Amino acid sequence: MVEYRNDAGPAVGRSNGGAGRILLIVAVLAALIVGLLFATGFWTADVKEGSLPDVDVSATGGELPAVDVDSKEVVVGTTEETVTVPTVGVKDNGED
Repeated sequence: MVEYRNDAGPAVGRSNGGAGRILLIVAVLAALIVGLLFATGFWTADVKEGSLPDVDVSATGGELPAVDVDSKEVVVGTTEETVTVPTVGVKDNGED
């Protein structure tokens, strides 16, 4: 940060823009490298023609579509268990 003094008031600080300048330089270098890789043929954008799959979608108004679901069986029940619970005590150390 560079400090400039003004006779009329306190010192005014102005940044040199170091972080923004560094990010701009890195972005420009990255773009140049990618452009060079495409220009030399090292990277190619080989796009092949394709097509979407044929899907038959039909529905009649007011009806839900038929769905076939294979899910796991859920077994719900209760069992009795005996649980040992520790005894909790409080000691009075005599301080008030």
